Amino acid sequence: MAVKVRKRKELWWVYIDHNNKRKAKCIGPSKRAADQVAETIRAKLALGQFSLAEEDAEQAVSFADYYERWLNTYVAGSAKPSTMVAYECVGRLYLLPAFGDLLLRDIAPKDVRAFAYGLVATQLKRNTIMSILIPLSSIFRFAVKDELLLRNPASGIAGEIGSPKQSDQRPADFLTKEELGALLRCCQEYFPARYPFISLLAKSGLRIGEALALEWVDIDFDGRFIHVSKTADRGRIGSPKNGKSRRVDMSQGLADTLKRLRVTQGKRALENGVPAPRLLFPTRSGRLMDRTNVYRCIWGPLLRKAGFRQIHVHDLRHTFASLLIQNRESLAYVKEQMGHSSIKMTVDTYGHLVPGGNKAAVDKLDGLEEATIRNPAATGGGERKYETG
Repeated sequence: MAVKVRKRKELWWVYIDHNNKRKAKCIGPSKRAADQVAETIRAKLALGQFSLAEEDAEQAVSFADYYERWLNTYVAGSAKPSTMVAYECVGRLYLLPAFGDLLLRDIAPKDVRAFAYGLVATQLKRNTIMSILIPLSSIFRFAVKDELLLRNPASGIAGEIGSPKQSDQRPADFLTKEELGALLRCCQEYFPARYPFISLLAKSGLRIGEALALEWVDIDFDGRFIHVSKTADRGRIGSPKNGKSRRVDMSQGLADTLKRLRVTQGKRALENGVPAPRLLFPTRSGRLMDRTNVYRCIWGPLLRKAGFRQIHVHDLRHTFASLLIQNRESLAYVKEQMGHSSIKMTVDTYGHLVPGGNKAAVDKLDGLEEATIRNPAATGGGERKYETG
C-alpha cells in the first residue's frame, strides 16, 4: 500500500497502490495540490475508508448528468429566467445530442473543436454559434471548479470561430420624428387606454421589461425622472440588463400623461372598492403584464391600424436615442439615459447618427496653408508667411 507524488510532462500525479491494484491520478501543475490530495488519500487508507472503485465513480460523471447539475444549481441560482430558458433550449437542441452520452473526463478539445466547426458548416449565424459555445464553456469551467476536470476543453475555441459579424445582427430600425408623431396620434385616437404605455416607451427609451416592471414609487413627478431599478420577464422581477439602476429624465408631456393615468387608476379602484395598483401597467387582475401580450394585444394592432411596417417594440428605444442625437444631445447623456454599460456601446450603435460632426471637425483644418505664423527666432521678431508651391 503506497501513495506517491511524481511529476510527469509538467504535471503532478498521485500514484496509488492498493490491494494489488494501481491507479494514477493527474492533479495538475501544482505540487502543493498534489501533496494535499496524497495526504487525503493516505488518511482515508489509514482509516480503511478508501476505495479505488469509489474514486473512479467520483470521476465517472456523464456530460448529461453534470449539465443538469449545472443548469439547476449554478444557472438557476444566478441567471435571469430568460437566460435559464435559453440555456435549456441550447442544451436540448445542441449540447445533449452531441455530448450527453459521454463522460466529462473523456471530452477532449478536439471533440469540442469538431462540434464548433460543425456548427459553422451548418451556416448558423455566428452570434447563434456563440450562444451555444458560451454555455458549453461555462459547463466545463464549473466542472474544473468541482475538480471533475483538470482543464476546460472548450477554452479558446469560441475565439477561433470569431465574434459575430455586424451583418449577423438585426439592424436597428429608427422611426423619423414624423413617423413617431403619426404613431402616437394613432394610438391616442384608436387605443387611448394604451397610449400612456406607448408614450412612455417612445419618450423615455426604456426597455419593454423595464417599463412593465415600473411601480408608482419609481416615478418622481417633482424631479421629473423615472427610477429604473428592475425589469420584468416571464412573470418575474429581476435586475436591469446591466445590473445597475439609473435615473431617466421625464419630459413634461410624459409626466402629464402619467399623472392622468394615475388619476384614472385611482378612480377605477375607488369605484371597484379595491386598492389602487402598484404597477403603472398591470393586467386587469393587477398582475405583471407579459411582453407576449404586449405584442399581440397592443403593438400588433397599433402597427396595423397606423399602416406601419412590421417593426419591434424595441425600435422605439432606438428611435428615442436617435432623436436625442439629432437634437445634438451628447453621446454621454444618451448613454446615461439608455443605461448602456459603456460609452463604447453607445458610440458603436448610435455614433454614426451624430449630425454633421465629422464635417464640422474637418472644416476647421481648412486655411492652414495660408496661416501667418509668428517665428521671432527666424525673422528677428517679425512675422513669417508660408507660401504653398
